[in-house]
Amino acid sequence: MTQDITSISSDKSVIEAAKIMKQLDVGAVPVVQGDKCIGMITDRDIVLRVVAQGQDPQNTQVNAAMTSDPITASPDMDVHAAADLMAERQIRRLPVVEKERLVGIVALGDLAVTNIFQNEAGDALSEISEPARPLM
Repeated sequence: MTQDITSISSDKSVIEAAKIMKQLDVGAVPVVQGDKCIGMITDRDIVLRVVAQGQDPQNTQVNAAMTSDPITASPDMDVHAAADLMAERQIRRLPVVEKERLVGIVALGDLAVTNIFQNEAGDALSEISEPARPLM
């Protein structure tokens, strides 16, 4: 789990979220209200929910693009259970919350670089990366 987390509030602009992602070289930022994790915003959210819709990222707030009520883990959750949850819910990043307070984040990449958990990361990735059916 990464404990040194940068987050963003929901009333900030999507541009600010994108700048955080660029600065940290990450694809997602937790959205908080105080210390409580209320959502996640990803680079994909920005592209699909803002840019592709013709909205101005400078004038669009994070709350318009984020995914609300994120799936979370607790600090004592077993790594295998976290990987299973990521695979089941098809997510690559899992905020870690203790008593509603954001305390960390586990990314699929965190599991992949740890030799002990490479199988779990591979299994989760294979389920997360299942091809989507084209919209017709």
